[in-house]
Amino acid sequence: MRLHTIDTGFFKLDGGAMFGVVPKSIWQRSNPADENNMCTWAMRCLLIEDGNRLILIDTGIGNKQDEKFLRHYYLHGESSLDKSLEKKGFNRNDITDVFLTHLHFDHCGGAIERADNGSLVPAFENAVYWSNEKHWNWAVNPNAREKASFLKENILPIQESGQLKFIAEDEHTSFAPGISIRFAYGHTDAMMLPQIEYNNKKIVYMADLLPSTGHIPLPYVMSYDMFPLQTLEEKGKFLREAAEHQYILYLEHDPVNECCTVQATEKGIRLAETFSLDNCT
Repeated sequence: MRLHTIDTGFFKLDGGAMFGVVPKSIWQRSNPADENNMCTWAMRCLLIEDGNRLILIDTGIGNKQDEKFLRHYYLHGESSLDKSLEKKGFNRNDITDVFLTHLHFDHCGGAIERADNGSLVPAFENAVYWSNEKHWNWAVNPNAREKASFLKENILPIQESGQLKFIAEDEHTSFAPGISIRFAYGHTDAMMLPQIEYNNKKIVYMADLLPSTGHIPLPYVMSYDMFPLQTLEEKGKFLREAAEHQYILYLEHDPVNECCTVQATEKGIRLAETFSLDNCT
């Protein structure tokens, strides 16, 4: 098995929304805001090369949305999904599996593209797309608060293509040899976090349970989370486990750090080290 970082660029979100009840005077120390109170975030995907399978975890925001939509999120940076795949010696047609942690637009937008005739089609024509039934139903029947994050053009074409499969929702779910799934329910219903056994270490793809190192202290919970108290409980339990067993946390949205470890301190669980994925080999 080999792991590759796939950078798909940066976008901006409101700093207050990203840190919830935490005052700006505190959170801006780790994530400085611009003049509009917007902070920069990565959309960092992960490519798993394992035998005959090439598994892409999340896809970034994509580029099919109109200018009005994209203008709200200030997409920037030199990286893109295709450029990052090419740097690793691959292209979209090589991908066998697209694993979607959840169906918010910044995680699954790149899964669908607009064809020359204007139709919406899978961006990875040879891949199986993976979600779970509970989250899928949550996303296609969204509540009013979360509706803006679940865009039908990102979601429905996956099912219409016939390439969609569901993963069983179980605490012992195995996706592939060496890859198990942890479910989390605070950010959105039934978000999936892949846990990868790699070189005698456990690497956990954090998705939106832990967007960045700046979110490690327990109260730092996003306003985007549907059930913040559940996030608080899930994050606390996970971070204690991660500190005890020295898990490597792969950070999807941290604008600077790819990976980190955490440690127990008198103030609670705190950041231990940061490093790149290459240093996990």
